[in-house]
Amino acid sequence: QVQLVESGGGMVQPGGSLRLFCAASGRTFNRDVMAWFRQTPGKEREFVAGISWDGLFKSYADFVKGRFTISRDNAKNTVYLQMNSLKPEDTAVYICAAKLSPSTQFASWGQGTQVTVSS
Repeated sequence: QVQLVESGGGMVQPGGSLRLFCAASGRTFNRDVMAWFRQTPGKEREFVAGISWDGLFKSYADFVKGRFTISRDNAKNTVYLQMNSLKPEDTAVYICAAKLSPSTQFASWGQGTQVTVSS
């Protein structure tokens, strides 16, 4: 499995921006489908955004469309999540995940990075 480490979280005011990073190691992840999920206490983990291995295909949850952008740099083994126009309801632990192909389950998960949106 690939090891994933997230960073870039923090506290921001409503309307602000953050950029999250997911660094991959352990094996080449250039062909992996990558995604960001988020989780808050008492709620199911929910999908936020996903990106194909070549970056050509991206998908977003409806609640982040137009505000968040997922991207990747395979040369740096890194996936990014640019979050703009943040809202208090975006407060969560954001978790990076990887899978070998679109038809498989996500098998590698990071520990997550906390994002808090509050005035």
